[in-house]
Amino acid sequence: MLEIYRRHKPIIHVLVGATIISFSAVWVKFADVPPTSSAFYRVFFGFCFLLIPIILKKELHIPSGKQTVLIMCCGLAFAIDLFCWHKSIIYIGPGLATIIGNFQVFLMCGIGFFLFKEKLSPRFFFSLPLAISGLFLIVGGGWNGLSPDYKTGILFGLLTALSYVFFLLSLRKIQQQGSSLFYGLMTVSLATALFLIPVMVMEDISFAIPNMQTAIALLILGLFSQTIGWVLIANAMPKIPASITGLVLLLQPSLSFVWDILFFSRPTSMVNLLGVIITLGAIYLGLTSRKQ
Repeated sequence: MLEIYRRHKPIIHVLVGATIISFSAVWVKFADVPPTSSAFYRVFFGFCFLLIPIILKKELHIPSGKQTVLIMCCGLAFAIDLFCWHKSIIYIGPGLATIIGNFQVFLMCGIGFFLFKEKLSPRFFFSLPLAISGLFLIVGGGWNGLSPDYKTGILFGLLTALSYVFFLLSLRKIQQQGSSLFYGLMTVSLATALFLIPVMVMEDISFAIPNMQTAIALLILGLFSQTIGWVLIANAMPKIPASITGLVLLLQPSLSFVWDILFFSRPTSMVNLLGVIITLGAIYLGLTSRKQ
């Protein structure tokens, strides 16, 4: 057993990390606080947990002016991402909100093609209309037939995907500046929390955690989703082929949809499930269509 772990350690880490992060939306639903509050505590507790290894490794230092600008830009993008995603979860449920958020794959491919001159395989141009078709089957009807809340949830999901692209690009830039993984994630988590504070004030949301269930859910969200899951995936991804990474990372939206059905009794027909399979397949094609 130990030998199998050593041989496939990077893949196992990505599998575990993706599974851990797939529960993020579940903890958001279990937390008895507004979406912005759960987003704030996710990154605030994540910052606290990430600060511990930074102090133990004696890597705590004040970033340079250029690094600070990058960290703040990254924190702003992630604050918008979490704000929109947590709102989307409330309107359309954890599963669909997570799947739509993963549409960032197609935006990243487009940016890679236009800005970084990355080559795209023909599968990308097939994957985009396939993803839209799958989403149509999940939603189960035309746009005009959806309720206002459902439309709002889908729009928040698309904004999640867009803001996540800017978060990934700025996070990559931070890591190129020579910061360690823990230090980069810690500073970005702190910056994100700082951006979410005025949003909570404007929405007149209390910073109080109302009960023990909420406290546990938020602590788990900060420890596992913001810290352990991220670290496992970020450390392992460079060590395995992109095609395998893409396939394994599909666990996150797939399991999120499963948890939505199991824990929150999401009504799902065979047509909806077919749409999920088609959309996830399209996301996989998008993940593996970039050739650097």
